This record gives sequence, structure tokens and C-alpha cells, in this order.
Amino acid sequence: MTTSTRPMRPAATLIVVRDGAEGPEVLLVQRTHKAAFWGGAHAFPGGAVDRADHDCVIQHQLDDPAASATLALENGGASFWVAAIRECFEEASLLFASDASNELVALPLEQAVALRQQLAAGEQTLTGLCTAMDWRLAVDRIAYLAHWVTPLSAARRFDTRFFVAIAPPAQTGAHDEQETIANLWITPRAALTHFESGEMKMATATHTTLRSLCKFACADDIMAFARSARAITETHPRVSVNSRGRKVLLPEDFAYAEISKVDPDGLGTFFSEIIPGSVMRLSPHVRRIAAPNPGFMTGPGTNTYLVGDAQALAVIDPGPDIESHLAAIAQEGGPAIRYILTTHTHRDHSPGAARLKELTGAEVIGMPSPVSEFQDPTFRPDRAPHDGERLQVGGITLRVVHTPGHATNHCCYLLEEERLLFTGDHIMQGSTVVINPPDGDMAVYLDSLRKIRGQGIDWLAPGHGFLMDRPDQRIDRLLAHRQARENKLIQRLQAAGPVSANDLVQLVYDDVPPERHGMAFRSLSAHLQKLQQEQRAIETDGRWQAA
Repeated sequence: MTTSTRPMRPAATLIVVRDGAEGPEVLLVQRTHKAAFWGGAHAFPGGAVDRADHDCVIQHQLDDPAASATLALENGGASFWVAAIRECFEEASLLFASDASNELVALPLEQAVALRQQLAAGEQTLTGLCTAMDWRLAVDRIAYLAHWVTPLSAARRFDTRFFVAIAPPAQTGAHDEQETIANLWITPRAALTHFESGEMKMATATHTTLRSLCKFACADDIMAFARSARAITETHPRVSVNSRGRKVLLPEDFAYAEISKVDPDGLGTFFSEIIPGSVMRLSPHVRRIAAPNPGFMTGPGTNTYLVGDAQALAVIDPGPDIESHLAAIAQEGGPAIRYILTTHTHRDHSPGAARLKELTGAEVIGMPSPVSEFQDPTFRPDRAPHDGERLQVGGITLRVVHTPGHATNHCCYLLEEERLLFTGDHIMQGSTVVINPPDGDMAVYLDSLRKIRGQGIDWLAPGHGFLMDRPDQRIDRLLAHRQARENKLIQRLQAAGPVSANDLVQLVYDDVPPERHGMAFRSLSAHLQKLQQEQRAIETDGRWQAA
């Protein structure tokens, strides 16, 4: 059985909150060190959904269709609510049950412990207990918060729904001395301090959830958020390694999508760090070597891609003219290197082409360098590609996609067999692209983004950073971001009257650190020129106003 086919048990976790002197507090229990799953860790009460939980749904006539719809399940959803209540009672002696007046039951600690022990010994069931006491499970007091799945590499896997509820006001709670050996009420921020110092062991889902709770001012705010209309998607951590050891990745991490592609079985042995000079195989036809030019504008370094097979290879973006980098490319590709392609001729992408040609004899293909301050004047291609041209490289096909805007000579290359687009600087990871007039053109750039949207592309391979998935969604976000920035610019022009571009940077990019305003000025200039071309802004003697 591979890691990707290990069965997952359905499970439920209940985050119990209350208001404290320093803000909302959560109940954490410490699991016994002998536990097979996260022994010794601090966690929220929770565990697997049992058969008895399904029976409880039927006997209490809970609304399973509604619960299942909330969890996006065909059926069985209400069992998760029951399991969350049961596990909280078994592990922390807090029982979410209502009496005939629909108030949460007041359960003295001694009675709660005695009843819990009856359940643990099999002398009583949760359903039987509620029937005997004329109680009903207070599922209405519990709200669905999150959905977590344990990593593929985990020895035991759970599909866990996280719920949240305000603690019953007349109950104290206590750990059970068997599954749990301690419990405490603590603010999320304080718990994270203990975790980060190594004093508390926590699973990724626990400390990530704690971080998400830090923003709330009171328990009622947490519940209001949990009950609000929002999409709850499955959070599936992925395990990787980096230079410091094991690294767990979440969907917001830059390397997450790439690791999901290169490690679909969840072996957890693939590197999630870009180290200059190291070769990373991204697919049967694609390898990446980052140049040793890390920086604010280049991220970990400029990505050079070797694309093809044993018969023929194309090098996409040889990068800067750094001897060690070019030697590593030549050594990795060997005599199979037939082509050297450039996405554009900014100085971190193309200067290595001439030297790599000397080392390999490969044909250099790229659009000539425009005359501009930031362009590579040394670039001399053997020929220029044209939009839509297909280049056969061994058994694979690269299609040229002309995407001007960031630079007039910018091209992306589509690996048709894998629906993977090498984007150069057309789409970057973690930031928007700087559009720098006169060679950069904002209107043209936006058109080039729309050009590649909806083309059935599955993956983006940027000039800096990791592989990215969901290209159309990322393009939509870029377009929305640029539109929002333009809208803000127009509002500032209308409000400020004639104003210099330097002053506009402070107004339009007030959400950007001042040390980045120099680069922001370039894109601001591109936005202004776009508005001027559209006759929506006027410049007179260096001062701008809305038309």
C-alpha cells in the first residue's frame, strides 16, 4: 500500500473557547505520551467518528441532510457533530447537552467524571445517558470551522472536521488521566509562544488554527465568524524537506503546489527549497537549476529550465553570465542541449546565452534586445521566434507565446505535452510584475495576461520561484489587483487635483513599505500612461489630474 492509498478515518475536533482577562481562551489537552498519534502533544479535544455516533444521530433524530450539506457530504454529516461532543466529554469532561428548557446542562465536575467513566467502561452510552437524564445533544451550540486532512506520509491518517463552541458556563472540565494527562485554558497567542519556544508539542493543524484565532477580540466574535457564510475547503498539509530538515507545507506556502506535483504519493522526501546550483526534476521532461543571483527582485535566483529528453534539450533562460551556473547547465544537459531560449532580455535572464552557446554549440533563439537601460545589450540571437511557432525538442513540443508588456520582446513557452507554461517574468510568484516604461506597457501587459487565460494550461513555471498551479485563477487575481490599483489611482487623482507622480506614489502605494516605492514608481508611471492613452488622465508640466 502506498502512502497515497492509505485509508483515512473520519474524525472530529472541538475547539472550546471562553472569554478570559486577556481575551479569548481555548481549552487544550495534552495527550498521553503513549498515544500512537501525536503522543505528548497539546491539542483540542477530538478523535475518530465511531459507529455509535451514527446510531446516536438516528436515535436523537438529528438533521443529517442539513449537517451533511454543511460538510459537503452525501450523508453522515451529523455524526461528526456527535463525535465532537462525545470526544470533548471523554477527554475533557465537558458535556454539550441541553435540558428541557434548552439551556446547557450544569454538570458538577464530580458527576461529569463519574458519568465519563461509565462511558469509558462501556457501562453507558452517550445516547443512553441523554435519554436517562432527559437531555439532548446541544449540536446547535457548535459551529463548523475548518477541514483538515493529515499528510499522505502520516502512518495514521484522519479526515478531520474542526468545530468550535463556547464553553458551558456551569461546567469545569478535567482531563481523563488516560488518553489525556493534562489540560489548561490559555490564550491562542500564549499557546503559540510555548509552541515556538519548544515547550509545547503541537500538530500543524493545531498551531495553525491557534494563529487564526489570535485576531478575534472575544469568544462571540469567534462564533460569529464560524457561523458566517463562507467556503470551507480541505486543508491538506504536505511534507517535504529543506536545508533545516523536515518541512510541513500548507496551501499558502510557495512550494506547496510544486511538491504536490513532484511528490503525488506523499513520500515526504522532496526538497521544498530552491538552492542555486542544485538540480530539481519537476517532471520527466523538465529540470530546474537556479542561478546564484538571489535578491529582492530575483527571489532565490533566476530559474533556468532544461526541457526535453535524452535526444534533445532546450535551455530556457540561461540567466546571468555566471561561470559556475553556466558550467552546471552544460554539465547537466551535456551534448543533448540543442537550443537556448530566452523569455526576454532583462539582465538576469539572457546574458549567459553567449557563453552557454560557446560551451554547447546550441542555437540561440530569442527576440532581439530593445534599446533600454535595463536590457541586455550583449544578446545576439541566431534567430527570433514568432508567436505560435512550435519547436520540436526530441519528443516534446514547445510553443512560442508572445507576451509583451513587462518587456516588448517577452515570450512565454508552452510545453504542450504537459500543459506547462514557462512564464519568465510575465507571471511571478508572490508579487506583481514591475512594468517599467518606456519598454514596459501596462495596457499591453494586461492584454497579454488575458491572452493566456483560458488556454487549458495546468502549470506555470516562473522565472523566479516554484511551480504554480491553477493558472487562470492566478491570472484573475493579477487582473483584479491591477484594476484595484488603477481605481485607487483615479480616486487619488480626483481628490488631489494636479499632483506630481512622486507624490502620487505616496498616495496610491500607501499600503507598500516606503523602501519599495522606487519600484512602485515604475508601475505607477505605466498606469498613468495607460490612463493618458485612454484620455482618463492629463499631465501638464509634470503634474497629473483626472481628465
